[in-house]
Amino acid sequence: MSRRILVVDDDPVIVKTLEGNLKSNGYEVIVSHDATEGLEKAFKQFPELIILDVMMPIINGFNFCRLLKSQEKHQSIPIIMLTSRAEEEDRKIGIEVGADAYLVKPFNTEELLARIKELLKTE
Repeated sequence: MSRRILVVDDDPVIVKTLEGNLKSNGYEVIVSHDATEGLEKAFKQFPELIILDVMMPIINGFNFCRLLKSQEKHQSIPIIMLTSRAEEEDRKIGIEVGADAYLVKPFNTEELLARIKELLKTE
């Protein structure tokens, strides 16, 4: 049984890249191109992990994370923030709102996969 990961990013190239890499490593991928739709999918489909961009229209990744983690049924879902916001202050905010990992774009696929395995506690 494959592990289900929700990718929430408004950049179609990043989404396609992540989707391809994750599927080729045996993960089931749910895709959302905005945070509003991403929250709906997270609430309804209970992914085992979320990869989340910060810079998105309407609801940014920080607020998405804050909203999801405020829900008791969903607060245990690990979130990896994957963003171009590389400042230490951004990283600090990401962790404060509940992100379990904070990676900067451009990202290293091997590092991302290692963090996923670590958070899902898989080998």
